[in-house]
Formats: sequence, structure tokens, C-alpha cells
Amino acid sequence: MLLADIALVVGAYLFGSLPYMLLLGRARGVDLSQEDDLHAALWHKVGRIEGLSGVLVDILKGVIPIAVGFAFHLHLTAIAVSGTAAVAGQMWPVFRKFDGEKGNTTGIGVIITLTMFLTATESPLAYLVFIIFAVPVLIGLGIRTIPRMMAPDQTLGQRLSFGGPPSNSMPLGMAAGFALAPLGSWCLGQPVEMTLGLLAIFFLIIIRRLTAGLRDDLKTATSVRSILINRLLYDRSYP
Repeated sequence: MLLADIALVVGAYLFGSLPYMLLLGRARGVDLSQEDDLHAALWHKVGRIEGLSGVLVDILKGVIPIAVGFAFHLHLTAIAVSGTAAVAGQMWPVFRKFDGEKGNTTGIGVIITLTMFLTATESPLAYLVFIIFAVPVLIGLGIRTIPRMMAPDQTLGQRLSFGGPPSNSMPLGMAAGFALAPLGSWCLGQPVEMTLGLLAIFFLIIIRRLTAGLRDDLKTATSVRSILINRLLYDRSYP
């Protein structure tokens, strides 16, 4: 099974690296290669259906390797590593000169699938890890989205718009969710492979936050310390 395990991990990285949103934009005649946020750019510049498909594909980048691993009864270690590899592929894709997205969406796909398959097979309480992850993420999403959707004098299109002004709650909620997932897995006595896999994803999320585009921001920085703190908490260099 060793070759199958290796194939799963390598395949997960390559699948995570696929530049779906760039290719879709190009097929619609829009160049998204210079955009900071491909999800928002795809939504606004190409279309809502295409934007939703970008979110779905990024989630599936985390779902499919885990599902394939369980379907073929591969080692849980390889399955967990494949999830980490898929996230790394989205962050540092070989097809985009190792400069990709932030990994959050693919990480969500990994956590959903890993916890659900383990719940159905060998660890009935694994779903609680997903709940622990989801609570701060949903709180952050609600704080960001509900006031904007409830604001008066808006059209339906404006209420359903993707993105908006920079948010503090959403990146904080994401960071808290990815941090709490491995902690919750450990506290609940879940398989060590899942705990370590979730911990690895959390570290990748933090590393990507701290390093993505950092060189350009440091050229105009007045305080490196502030930039690093803002990146860690809010996923951007400036508040």
C-alpha cells in the first residue's frame, strides 16, 4: 500500500495546485492573474455562478483526496497527509510558480470530510471536531455579513454581493477555527493522525498569512512588528 499512499499524497498536492479560477476567468476572457483575491475577482468580474463554482472547487480540493483515501482503505496517516498536501497545493501551486491562495477554503473541505468519514468508521465523536472548528468561523462570518445584509436601502444584488470592506471578524474566526480543530481533536481523544494533520494545516495557514506578499509590503513598512501582527490576526498587513 506504500505506493498507493504516496500516489494519494502527490495527487492531492497536484489537485490542490490546479488553477481552476484562473482558467475559468481566461475562458471568459478575463485575466485574473494579478488579483489579490481570486474568489472575489471571479465573482465580481466574471459572474456569480462562476464565483460559486470557484468556492466549490476549492472545497472539493480538500474533499476528494480524503474521500479517495477512505474509499480505497489507505492508511489514515496517508489520508491525513493528503489533506495537508491539498492545502499546501492551493497555497503554493506548482502551476502558478508556487504563489497561490490562502488555503482556508480547501482546509474547510479537509476538516469536513476527515471528521465525517472518521465518524462513520472508527471514531463516533469525530464530528465534534468539525463543530468546534465551525463555531468561531460561523461567528466571524455572521459578524461580518449580517449587518451588511440588513442595512437599509440596498438592492437584492447588493445584499448578495461577495466580499465587501476588509473584515476583522472573519479572519479572526478562521484562525480560531483552524487553531481549535487540532486542540479539540486532542482533547476528545481522536486518532493522532487526524490531530497531527489538523495541526499541520493550522501551521500552514499561519505561515501563508505571514509570508504571502510580505516582501512587497516590507518595502513600504514603517513597523515590521505591526505588519506581522496584523497578518497573523487579520490576514493582511494593514488594519
